[in-house]
Amino acid sequence: MFKRVLIANRGEIALRIMRACQELGIETVCVYSEADRDAPYLRLADRAICIGPAPARESYLNISRIVSAAELADVDAIHPGYGFLAERAEFSEICRECKIEFIGPSPEAMKRLGDKVEAKKFARAAKVPTFPGSEGAIENEEEAVEVASEIGYPVIIKAAAGGGGRGMRVCHNEATLRANIKKAQQEAMAAFGNGSVFIEKFLESARHIEVQVLGDKHGNAIHLWERDCSMQRRHQKIIEEAPGPGIDRKKIERVCDSAARLVKSAEYSGAATVEFLMDARQNFYMLEVNTRVQVEHPVTECITGVDIVKTTILVAAGEELPFRQRDISIRGHAIECRINAEDPDKGFMPSAGVITTWQAPGGPGVRLDSHVVSGYRVPPNYDSMVGKLICHADDRPQCIERTARALREFTVGPIRTTIPLHSRLMEQSEFRTGNVDIHFLERLLK
Repeated sequence: MFKRVLIANRGEIALRIMRACQELGIETVCVYSEADRDAPYLRLADRAICIGPAPARESYLNISRIVSAAELADVDAIHPGYGFLAERAEFSEICRECKIEFIGPSPEAMKRLGDKVEAKKFARAAKVPTFPGSEGAIENEEEAVEVASEIGYPVIIKAAAGGGGRGMRVCHNEATLRANIKKAQQEAMAAFGNGSVFIEKFLESARHIEVQVLGDKHGNAIHLWERDCSMQRRHQKIIEEAPGPGIDRKKIERVCDSAARLVKSAEYSGAATVEFLMDARQNFYMLEVNTRVQVEHPVTECITGVDIVKTTILVAAGEELPFRQRDISIRGHAIECRINAEDPDKGFMPSAGVITTWQAPGGPGVRLDSHVVSGYRVPPNYDSMVGKLICHADDRPQCIERTARALREFTVGPIRTTIPLHSRLMEQSEFRTGNVDIHFLERLLK
């Protein structure tokens, strides 16, 4: 087991990793930018090292500074968390060259599954259902038009190396496709340093279902069932829940098995999420693979009892997965609400500043993953999430009521947050019946 781990991240996920390390008897080194200098969670680390100014490119995205801090602190491993450098194969490769264990997949496995074009090739070989579309990256406008005419409109242009809606364009006809292909390539290059894009058939109405998978260095891979992430705005998830409501369990079992098979075929170690879209007939099509721990991993932890973060550390240290597929069962239902420092009434405008009121909810089945305390200053430099409220109950109706109750208890001020929006969503009849798709929230907010 590792003696000392550097946490190359900030906020809630840094604290989550820190706690997992401490339970395993591992010392922690937490890096921070000047904007996070006074963050309370830094006091819980064995050591904290400043790696640069507030801009992420000069701190949390600066590989040389992070590796220098790791060497200075003489760590055995680096955990990247999610976001920032978590899905950069280059970072994993540099850690290997410096003889520092990267707590995540090898650079080879990350390249196989992290690039959407390569991931689709592996998925087809592993008999995972995929969207009809281009076999590889689109080279030019005419090729794009030819592919679209074969599969039929509407189509969607996607960046091969990224996510979060960047480099993504929906096209309903040839004119919009020709107008957007170069724009998508330019946006992908600016966002990810890779201008490759590909084309897939676009579903007008779909649910977003993802499968949590874990692999180890001994060739084992299992799934921890699915999550429904359909409640989203501009491709950014707002609410996640597990299991997915109303899905045929025989069908989801086949999809989950295929996701584990894909990860196993890629010789992948660590946590991965295989994302799918599901149509009205509950046909599944793979979107992409996220080669890291997900923001929404706690809902899966609640329904399976598996500590995903701790498991990633164990398998990075060379241990086998401590369970097999037959050991994983679903217990109850869980819902996660992302609490962001944003004002939903003003187009989700960021709301940075000092939090003077922070009254967290509690009670049975209520978990709050957050690094925030009263007096904490939300910096304007990074993602706006200040916490994740996760509720667990015996079934979905009870879980919704528990989540609604916890949201009523949750008081944050004077900054604006998404708590009122979550409370509103808990009362929506469509959400309560599970009758939503990925465009539901945007329709509601029009």
